[in-house]
Amino acid sequence: MTAALTDIPLKTITGQPAKLADYQGKVLLVVNVASKCGLTPQYEGLQKLYEEKQGEGLEILGFPANDFRGQEPGSEAEIASFCSTTYNVTFPLFSKIEVTGENTHPLYAGLIAAQPEAAGGTAFRERLAGFGMTPNPAPGVLWNFEKFVIGRDGKVIARFTPDTTADDPKLRGVLDQALAG
Repeated sequence: MTAALTDIPLKTITGQPAKLADYQGKVLLVVNVASKCGLTPQYEGLQKLYEEKQGEGLEILGFPANDFRGQEPGSEAEIASFCSTTYNVTFPLFSKIEVTGENTHPLYAGLIAAQPEAAGGTAFRERLAGFGMTPNPAPGVLWNFEKFVIGRDGKVIARFTPDTTADDPKLRGVLDQALAG
């Protein structure tokens, strides 16, 4: 893994220190998540994907963020409880971070720098604008549930728009190729 991403200090949702280095040799799907978003039902598909592919070396890492219209207002304990009881989430969750603006967490700054453009087109950006919302400017994270794929070698290999679901063929293809590598 690249030293910059590997060594960035993280905290699990229960407050334990962590780093991406803890997942050395795994394929990572890093997702900024929120409990009160129209995309929140994606937790179900992410959990299903995790159950299906964890044995092959996939780890899904959820990073709650309250950056978009206050859609993740809860405490870490509330977020963990919501994810567990509502979607039976068993993939690792981390403490709440910022993924936009001047306080962007160093992990997300590194992910964005490594993969400045998200696959999936501009449809979601246009939908947000159609709802009267000002989308976060590129290359920043557009909204909740944007996805970054990190290969077993620690390199960021793909980025997907928030409306890309866990069963999307393009996302699945990238993950399958990375898992096979």
